[in-house]
Amino acid sequence: MPGFTALPDLALRTFGGAVVAASDESFAEKESLIRPGRPGFSPETFGSKGQVYDGWETRRRREPGHDWALVRLGVPGVIRGVVVDTAWFTGNYPPHASVEAASVEGHPSPAELLEARWTEIVPLSALKGDAEHRFEVADETRYTHVRLNIHPDGGVARLRVHGEARPDLSVHDGLGLDLAALANGGLVTDCSNAFYSAPNNVIAPGLARHQAEGWETARRREGGNDWLVIRLAGRGVIRLAEIDTTNLLYNAPGAVALTGLDGEREVPLLPRTRLQPDTPHRFRLAHRDPVTHVRVDIHPDGGLARVRLHGHLA
Repeated sequence: MPGFTALPDLALRTFGGAVVAASDESFAEKESLIRPGRPGFSPETFGSKGQVYDGWETRRRREPGHDWALVRLGVPGVIRGVVVDTAWFTGNYPPHASVEAASVEGHPSPAELLEARWTEIVPLSALKGDAEHRFEVADETRYTHVRLNIHPDGGVARLRVHGEARPDLSVHDGLGLDLAALANGGLVTDCSNAFYSAPNNVIAPGLARHQAEGWETARRREGGNDWLVIRLAGRGVIRLAEIDTTNLLYNAPGAVALTGLDGEREVPLLPRTRLQPDTPHRFRLAHRDPVTHVRVDIHPDGGLARVRLHGHLA
């Protein structure tokens, strides 16, 4: 599996993504493209438009051209790979697809987006029914929107746009921000264990609704402890740490410690400190040295719902 799928899905609805327009959605709604989770399916569930699908499906095209959907990324960024998933679409999937990307600042309308300058990041490629298609992208441009083109029509269950967040942080000038937040450009770059759930979950927007929306390790049977490393949105001074174990009832860590990293230098931010299960914890930090990364050590193992590191860019 390509490494890019370990990166955040910048288009995800729970990250603020939206399908702002589509050429057609006669059979199934365009908004399904960026829903979290795997597509579902129940056979012989028929509505007024036919079989119900958890995806986007257009009518049978009787004229030249192709169908398309415009997606605003929840977090602008550099796209490393795209997944076009035709799960459950077997006799009605599009035989080919391509993906374009654009960088349009502000709050453009669908009409303005259609007039934007688009760059092809995935060329016209063959698709199969009921399958995930992974396409690596080699482009260092920061994009805000993507356009999925299906040729000529049919159904796609999910569109995943994996990459590294590159938000506009100038809106925070003079203000504090969560330096670890994925939405601000934070990224988990390394982790000791991700057996149950992905480490980037801990810096995702919003609150975890259940333990699968956090980070959880396997049970540790040897010495040592589990950990992850967060690359901050920018070099900055952290003043407040939030360590949230919500939903972790019997698998929360016993303790946590935070260490800032700035090049080869280590900055102690929070000594090993006891944690409670199913609890949001807040710790004021006294250290004033700027850092670029933070290592979060949990003792000995377990899970975290969220990690927030509030401070100021240096």
